[in-house]
Amino acid sequence: MSEEPEVRRRGRAARERILVAAVTLFETRGITATGMEQVAAAAPVSKRTLYSHFPTKDDLVVGYLVHLEEAGLTLEGVLERQDLPPRERLLALFTTPATATGLIRGCPFIDAAAEFPDPDSPVHRYASERKARFARRLAELAREAGATDADVLGEQLAILSDGASSRAMVLNDARYTQHARAAAEVLLDAAIPASAPA
Repeated sequence: MSEEPEVRRRGRAARERILVAAVTLFETRGITATGMEQVAAAAPVSKRTLYSHFPTKDDLVVGYLVHLEEAGLTLEGVLERQDLPPRERLLALFTTPATATGLIRGCPFIDAAAEFPDPDSPVHRYASERKARFARRLAELAREAGATDADVLGEQLAILSDGASSRAMVLNDARYTQHARAAAEVLLDAAIPASAPA
């Protein structure tokens, strides 16, 4: 009886190691170019342990994307900052990270959807659902900030964010977020009346 919690802890630790290895390998090599055996070796876990947690590559990739969200490793985490008013949270999405050096990977959800182009694949479906939730969250914050047509503004900001992220990745230059921020300020100024709360 006393061994069961220990087994569960070891299982959870193995799962975490697998996800950490997946983050590193997927971000440096790409998802498609990384095999399950490479993830198992980097974790390090046996292939049996890997497949007990993630029976297929699709399961691993979806687990990786969920892990990024839950660990706060996506740019969208700034939208939940309670120390900033809604408008500033929206603009914080377009702030170049101080640590932005080296290889720029862009949005992991867009990357995953591009590497799994079949819209019926579990990975593509999850990425699509996540991007739809992202636009809805932007619309919620736009509404809180006083935007007159928050749903449209949410979509506009989502497109701007995704475009800046993709361009930064393709050109390997994180400074493209500065241009996106200037455009976001114009959109926010046009959509939010001057009398709206800050």
